[in-house]
Amino acid sequence: MSLQPRSIEIIGAPLDLGQGRRGVDMGPSAIRIADLEPHLESLGHTVVDCGDIDVRIPETLEIGASNLRYKPAILAACDTLRAEVERSLAAGRTPLVLGGDHSIAIGTIAGVSGHFGRQGRSVGVIWFDAHGDSNTSETTPSGNIHGMSLAISMGQGDPDLVRLGGHAPKIDGRRVVLIGVRDLDPGERDVLKRSGATVFTIRDVDERGMRDVVTQAIAIAGEGTSGIHVSFDLDVVDPEDAPGVGTAIWGGITYREAHLAMEILSERATVTSLDLVEVNPVLDDRNLTAILAVELTQSLLGKRII
Repeated sequence: MSLQPRSIEIIGAPLDLGQGRRGVDMGPSAIRIADLEPHLESLGHTVVDCGDIDVRIPETLEIGASNLRYKPAILAACDTLRAEVERSLAAGRTPLVLGGDHSIAIGTIAGVSGHFGRQGRSVGVIWFDAHGDSNTSETTPSGNIHGMSLAISMGQGDPDLVRLGGHAPKIDGRRVVLIGVRDLDPGERDVLKRSGATVFTIRDVDERGMRDVVTQAIAIAGEGTSGIHVSFDLDVVDPEDAPGVGTAIWGGITYREAHLAMEILSERATVTSLDLVEVNPVLDDRNLTAILAVELTQSLLGKRII
């Protein structure tokens, strides 16, 4: 597949209401400081940074229901993000959304789905994550919405969040692939089975290799769709290479496996949009995790060794 220059729009979503550890609201700034824009421009892309969406901070809010913490504020932020992503795609740009916690994917996927849905088309999703993010308000052990974002996008969970943008589900679970999972709650297993999503655990990556896993993921997510949204949680990478994440789990994919996945997607898939989430500068070492996020974005958008 030939790699054509793109018009890329950076959208910051500094949301940290969806999880219990502060700091990921600074993720968009950390990634920008790692020279995201000039690195993408060096690949021949045109880059527009539209800044950050407005997000309330927890000190000004009530937690609300214990099984849907900060739901109204998260819903409002994700609706704003949905509109921004739709506008970006309608302008012929590739939205690059910088989180924030993984609850932002509720808004990003709603925007991508809304744009293509109006044309009678659909998208698949490849979700890189140590976790399943497939709890509902009935199964959640924490009440943190970042652990529900994929289930919500597949039409399962709180009706207000599920119906964001006026339609549901946003994506067909049979066109969703998770890669690198190594920590699932019991309720998530049931949700994922019901949805029809494909889950490649870290063991699958170990046994089959990243090349085979990503190749099959593209085949599944791309079948009958107009493209693939990539949602990349930096905690899928081992903490040795990505120390600055909200919920680190040892035993993740390696630095090179992460780059290989992005390179294969770049060459073999039609990528419509990208989320980069859960970068936490408070927990990072010399901004290494944000730098990795920028490097992986470059690999996805055409950077090659030779």
